[in-house]
Amino acid sequence: MSAGVVWAVCISKEKGTRKQDVGEALLLEGLGLRGDAHAGFMHRQVSLLSLEDIEEMRDRIPNVGPGAFAENLTLKGFDVGCLAVGDRLAVGDAILEVTQIGKNCHNECEIYKLAGECIMPKKGTFCSVIKSGTVRKGDPVRKLADVSM
Repeated sequence: MSAGVVWAVCISKEKGTRKQDVGEALLLEGLGLRGDAHAGFMHRQVSLLSLEDIEEMRDRIPNVGPGAFAENLTLKGFDVGCLAVGDRLAVGDAILEVTQIGKNCHNECEIYKLAGECIMPKKGTFCSVIKSGTVRKGDPVRKLADVSM
């Protein structure tokens, strides 16, 4: 699917902790989500994960939900697996550009210790903010058409 909605907008004050759903936040060009510990982190300013992928983990960890994997935006009805590096997304008022698919889990994260695996290395998608804007739960998310330069 190339269209969906924002299910959760999550931030944390410290790295290495679960993020909390705050409902809405400002995505800042070149930085990420205002108030998030990972804002300004190189090319991984904003992290995405689909709600459907999180729900698959509930078989092993019943209380897992949005923010548990330290993702910033939990998307419902949007297949993040359809994205490639360089793709752009309209998310609320903002525009994001995919910069990385997956990442190494450092020191076997909390989820890995509980379930024996983490989905971020395969399913996590990272973006930079190309255009600032507010993002809220329920905002539409859509992949932008490829634009030839």
